[in-house]
Amino acid sequence: MGIVIGIDVGGSTTKIVGVEEKKIKSPMFVKATDPVTSLFGALGKYIYDNDISLSNIEKVILTGVGSAYIDQSLYGLPTAKADEFIANGLGAQYLSGLHNLLVVSMGTGTSLVKVTDDNVEHIGGLGIGGGTILGLSKLLLKTQDFQQIVSLAEHGSLSNIDLQIKDITRYPLPGLPLDVTASIFGKAGANAPAEDVALGIIHMVLQTIGQCTVFASLNSNIKDFVLIGNLTRLPQCADIFSGLEKMCNVRFLIPEYAEYRTAIGAALAYIHKKIYKEVV
Repeated sequence: MGIVIGIDVGGSTTKIVGVEEKKIKSPMFVKATDPVTSLFGALGKYIYDNDISLSNIEKVILTGVGSAYIDQSLYGLPTAKADEFIANGLGAQYLSGLHNLLVVSMGTGTSLVKVTDDNVEHIGGLGIGGGTILGLSKLLLKTQDFQQIVSLAEHGSLSNIDLQIKDITRYPLPGLPLDVTASIFGKAGANAPAEDVALGIIHMVLQTIGQCTVFASLNSNIKDFVLIGNLTRLPQCADIFSGLEKMCNVRFLIPEYAEYRTAIGAALAYIHKKIYKEVV
């Protein structure tokens, strides 16, 4: 088998990986002003940077919202499209050793996919994610520079932003430690420092995603949640999700190459002969 290239095409970013003999080869992230430019730029750069001959590429598999703009093969290579939710499931399960899991794909919004053995099922999603962070930061912090938002948040405190259990009672409630959030932004003042606001926004998004994931698992025996997507790179993930683990007796896992797992899953859809559609 030659190299299978999986590509996750977003609105303006593209993630690309090669899978050769079931091993990941040089993940790459490319930004552009539109999905078609991003896609062709990513594939061309990936082939060039890794010194890959076109004749060694067995298949190119596309997924993601931006793949809808592509209706012809890429560079004359055999090209197909995989369902994004199947790609999420296969990518998150890859090398995890897990048979039953919930996949939490944290991008512009958030999707939830349940994987039970070989069955992959999209069970819902949230209209909250990276887009929420950027939108609220533009309104409240007057910036959409993601790195600036993250940098501000690393110097922020939630003590003057979120109302915690300890702010409304002296004693822990059943199953709720004193440091658990009672009301997100419940203590925010009009003159709150930008650092605190930035942390409050990120905390709101990640905590909401985490809690909704726990709620989505309540009617199942699944306790393992695999986080994928760009938001897994946020340094606040460790504290927020570990706190939910302790409180809810579950596991939140961030695998290697977490932001590339949908692209990996696209390649695996072809390798494992899952549903995909040829592009002709």
